[in-house]
Amino acid sequence: MLYYLFEYIDKYYELPGAGVFKFITFRAGLAIILSLTISLIFGKNLIELLRKKQLAETIRQLGLEGEDVKKGTPTMGGLIIIAATLIPTLLFARLVNVYIVLMIVTTVWLGLIGFLDDYIKIFRKNKEGLAGRFKIAGQISIGLIVGLTLYYHKSVVVRETFSENEIKNEISSDNLNKTTLNGKTVYLKDVKSTVTTIPFFKSHEFDYSKILFFMSSEKADKYTWIVYVLAVIFIITAVSNGANITDGIDGLAAGSSAIVGATLALLAFLSGNLIFSDYLNIMYLPNQGELTIFLASFVGACIGFLWYNSYPAQVFMGDTGSLSIGGIIAVIAIILRKELLIPILCGIFLVENLSVIVQVSYFKYTKKRLGEGKRIFKMSPLHHHYQKSGYAEPKIVTRFWIVGIMLALFTILTFKIR
Repeated sequence: MLYYLFEYIDKYYELPGAGVFKFITFRAGLAIILSLTISLIFGKNLIELLRKKQLAETIRQLGLEGEDVKKGTPTMGGLIIIAATLIPTLLFARLVNVYIVLMIVTTVWLGLIGFLDDYIKIFRKNKEGLAGRFKIAGQISIGLIVGLTLYYHKSVVVRETFSENEIKNEISSDNLNKTTLNGKTVYLKDVKSTVTTIPFFKSHEFDYSKILFFMSSEKADKYTWIVYVLAVIFIITAVSNGANITDGIDGLAAGSSAIVGATLALLAFLSGNLIFSDYLNIMYLPNQGELTIFLASFVGACIGFLWYNSYPAQVFMGDTGSLSIGGIIAVIAIILRKELLIPILCGIFLVENLSVIVQVSYFKYTKKRLGEGKRIFKMSPLHHHYQKSGYAEPKIVTRFWIVGIMLALFTILTFKIR
């Protein structure tokens, strides 16, 4: 909103300094400062309200050290993250941008699903919360919205670059924009595409239509949208559930998400800048630089939330927060066409998810085969295994953060490792 106000002032009144709102870096800086401020102020007031209403999460008895201390800790703290993410976005981002609209819808949608889950747990005294089928239905629904929008919306394009020689020899110059890049004349063209980034390969790109290699090119083009939408649904569901599972000890999910969010913010800025994207030889994605503002708000919200969620936690984010932050990360990775980097960037979420799958699968297998179920880990998810091994919560969280930072750096390095 403020973006449009200052754009109007700069255009008609030429007020000194008003034009600074055109710069993404300036607005991103304001967004992270405001989100931190909202987290700290709104967070304190919300925690007091939750305590008065006695909206505390039911702590499962898992035999872990420090369980009794957590009893009575308020939940639904994810509302802090959602508010501190959305308010700066609404103020500083260009709200006509299709990517910003998608992120607002995603945040609210998954936040509502998580809120319903927490509401049922607290007010209905149902430890199971919202039935799994309804959660999955909600995740599939937002996956459909995101997938279909990204596939069909006319503004969702990749901007390809052609040299003068290519124009002369192979490509018609119709519908091309001429510009100068690094001292050379190049031609730009916006194209609809389902191409995404694939790490470690020289071409660095993968088209979803190649999955339908057994079809003719015409049929593959016709049905690619189905493959693409299914992939989007799977990624959103997997990452949001991974974030949900990771939120098991104080500060782990929020801190890990802040690291991932900061990395995605850098990628959004680079992908939305013609010069940087050309230097790194990555896809130039017009209009995606605005996501830097959203991600700056998101990172600020997660860090601000840690003020109250770090050990010993004064508030838990609940499913209200964990489902929404997982969905935010997944959708932005898809928009940036970096979803195939998620196993690396979100390695913490992946390992936590896999530890549960491996534990349950091995237990069922050994029970069927040997008559007695056996476990690989002392407890899953993985962070509980380390708790059972005698590690203190702060040490586990700090070491997971360090691993998360290493994975984030490696994710960035993949653009040069081919």
